[in-house]
Amino acid sequence: MTKPDSAHPDDPHYVDRMGWLRAAVLGANDGIVSVGALIVGVAAADPAPETVLLAGSAGLISGAMSMAAGEYVSVSSQSDTERADIARERKALRDMPREELAELAAIYESRGMSPATALQAAREVTEYDPLAAHVRDELGLSEASAANPLQAALASALTFSLAAAMPLIASVLAPAGLVIPCVMAAVLLALALLGALGAWAGGAPPGRAMLRVVAGGLFAMAVTAGIGRLFGIAI
Repeated sequence: MTKPDSAHPDDPHYVDRMGWLRAAVLGANDGIVSVGALIVGVAAADPAPETVLLAGSAGLISGAMSMAAGEYVSVSSQSDTERADIARERKALRDMPREELAELAAIYESRGMSPATALQAAREVTEYDPLAAHVRDELGLSEASAANPLQAALASALTFSLAAAMPLIASVLAPAGLVIPCVMAAVLLALALLGALGAWAGGAPPGRAMLRVVAGGLFAMAVTAGIGRLFGIAI
């Protein structure tokens, strides 16, 4: 599909960032919460510094690899589905051009155009690029939302690693006996910053995003710490 020139090239649409922003926010949030909760749970069961450091480091490395693999596989599946749908549209345009034209006109008519205008619009976009018109208006696909497995995997792994390093560093620098409160404070601060940055990057109000990620992280750490204290084991 050919991407049209923007009316405001210096101020691009935020939707163009969806592909990498979703993976980046997911990776960072998972890194902060999972490694922070892991450290809190381990420290609640065994506060020995070497045990906490080993658990946090293992969680960071394995989590980054898992996030990268998971994003790549899931987004690849989405990409495969998109390509299959596009191939079916290409075949339908070749085998049933009149039916496809009528289908496109019906879509435009359902959006408020008169029958005559809808048919004329369908003819004009079909003459210009029929496949692009059906991919956009029938399948609802666009360049902004197109699946990019490698981009999603790299964004998720990188942000997971950077974010997970924050609770890990806090646990290393924490005074003896204060690992849990220091890590929890670092996690909550990191989550608040993540919510604000994610909202800023997506052009959304920061308050709701910050509250959402902070509440989720606090709940995860509370549950993990409770389990660690209850069973007295590293989980």
